[in-house]
Amino acid sequence: MTDTRIGFIGTGLMGLPMVMRLLEAGYPVTVWNRSAGKTKPAIDAGATLADTPAELAAASDVIMCCLTNAAAIEAVIFGDGGVSSIQGPSLLIDFSSMDPGQTVEFSQRLRGLNGMGWLDAPVSGGTPAAQTGTLTMMVGGTEDNFAQARPLMDPVARRVTHMGPSGAGQMTKLVNQVISGCTMAIVAEAVNFAKKSGVDATRLTDALAGGFADSKPFQLLAPRMAAENFKNPLGTVAMMLKDLDTVAAVGGGKAALPMTDTARALMRKAGEMGHLEHDISTIVLALDQRK
Repeated sequence: MTDTRIGFIGTGLMGLPMVMRLLEAGYPVTVWNRSAGKTKPAIDAGATLADTPAELAAASDVIMCCLTNAAAIEAVIFGDGGVSSIQGPSLLIDFSSMDPGQTVEFSQRLRGLNGMGWLDAPVSGGTPAAQTGTLTMMVGGTEDNFAQARPLMDPVARRVTHMGPSGAGQMTKLVNQVISGCTMAIVAEAVNFAKKSGVDATRLTDALAGGFADSKPFQLLAPRMAAENFKNPLGTVAMMLKDLDTVAAVGGGKAALPMTDTARALMRKAGEMGHLEHDISTIVLALDQRK
């Protein structure tokens, strides 16, 4: 068992498999989640349950967070019974996605309150990569904090890149989401086009494998879209739409985002159809006028 005590906040679609990987690697892990029931698999696997984020912080050397948005991060770090009220942990690693400017503000605020370092380390790869420990991670923060955190990332990530100072990881994640989100929308359009044109869409991934149209999102999403099988979500419409909305807010006036705007519109339509918290593959339904 390793010596570093890890506190992990957020055991949802991505956080829970990351916790399981850390436990398998021998780290002592304390967990907290707003809905305590979601921590049960981790507790059954050997994690310790904390009643509050502050209690988790008191039992940890390093804290990791994987939450839905900046508001959730702010609440668990700076709210009543939050991490910032505790002296002791040396570093917080945030796997969540948010506006880079908010990350910089939060990191400075936390350091001023209890001296903790902060790394923004958003991830890419979805739940399959979280389960296999092959996430791609882009990191912002100081060189010293990155060096401290790097060994802790091995159980959960295959590729880890230090992109620069605080906020650089979040900015890189937004670039990633432009590519990923627009690709998802294009895959939905292609699958819908195939189905409407009489092509067996369930055979597309085999037919196009290795060609210029092939990609990881295509291989993962096209079969789900073709079969309209949306079980075991890879990620929700809400999660991607939130990130693309952040892209629009950060890039507004600085960069043209025509493809991103189109993808956002498609995802917003899927949300209006009731699929906001469903698998991202449900965006294909927003292209089918029968749905």
